[in-house]
Amino acid sequence: MHDLIRVIVLGTGQMGSRIARLVLEKPALVLAGACAKRSDREGVDIGRVIGLDSDLGLPVYTDLTAAIEIVRPHVAIQANCSTLAETKQPIAKLLQSGVHVISIAEEMSYPSATSPQLAEEIRRIAVSRGVAVVGTGINPGFMLDLLIIVLTGVCTDIQSITGTRVNDLSFYGPSVLKRQGVGLPPEEFREGLAKGTVVGHVGFPQSIHMIAGAIGWEIERIEEHREPIISTVRRKTPFATVEPGCCAGCLHSAVAYRRGAPVIKLIHPQQIRPHLEGVETGDTLEIKGTPDIRISGSPEVPGGIATAALAVNMIPRVLSAPPGLHSMADLPVPVAMLGGDRELVPQTRQEHRRG
Repeated sequence: MHDLIRVIVLGTGQMGSRIARLVLEKPALVLAGACAKRSDREGVDIGRVIGLDSDLGLPVYTDLTAAIEIVRPHVAIQANCSTLAETKQPIAKLLQSGVHVISIAEEMSYPSATSPQLAEEIRRIAVSRGVAVVGTGINPGFMLDLLIIVLTGVCTDIQSITGTRVNDLSFYGPSVLKRQGVGLPPEEFREGLAKGTVVGHVGFPQSIHMIAGAIGWEIERIEEHREPIISTVRRKTPFATVEPGCCAGCLHSAVAYRRGAPVIKLIHPQQIRPHLEGVETGDTLEIKGTPDIRISGSPEVPGGIATAALAVNMIPRVLSAPPGLHSMADLPVPVAMLGGDRELVPQTRQEHRRG
């Protein structure tokens, strides 16, 4: 009989809470602990923090070292940051403790794209401790990279790739909305771009290099463009209010060049309540080649639940992966861990177990 897989979740915000609740639904998994950045959550019951009606009898930790020692997890899901600078230290600590890691930090989806030295450091630690780490998420990690890579498998040649994702930010928390400039007047949006407080989508270089690496293209340069999406109506979510004339989100695009020609274009307008102005969400993937391919669907694959699902569904893949740093293109594609499918979770390697 397989042992249950002990999972710790880093992050108790919107995404961390959603992931923790999903872990609780899986018979093969045990939510063994949670770690938060906010000091006021130290010792608070996890159930209360993630929005359950009852306590779980498990406290939230703010000290990751102590949490690892007490919880003794097999795998950690990191859901509390976006950049490599933020994520390196906790990931290194987890890996050094023999814990497999799944991160939804956007820059972890393909860290060598912007920080090859840091990626190599993470890889070495993982290999030395015999564990695996992967970055995942709906985007980057799936819609505008892994799914495109899969579609190229039916092509004999490729001239160019275009991916467009129109999504609704309404279900995201304040940190995501802030970096999209939601609620700002246009002039403050542009000031935020200059200061780096407004960044739009995080992950275009990672998605582009994941695609290019998979099909063997060498990218010369990437050009990114960001423009405010100005609302003409009032829009409101639990975390933001947009008045007419202010920014409902950011239209962010990136173009990658190979041999002087644009070969990969990714377009990602993100905003809250797009339906209020007649905008339909959706995903469209186009490949110019032999044959031409165009796949489109509306509404969008919802980012919140899809990212949580990917993080949880990647657990079997990470536990059975070779030690080291992986992208979504390196591992078998994830499948849903359905209730009762306990046999889908492989036995954790004995030498990696913690308790």
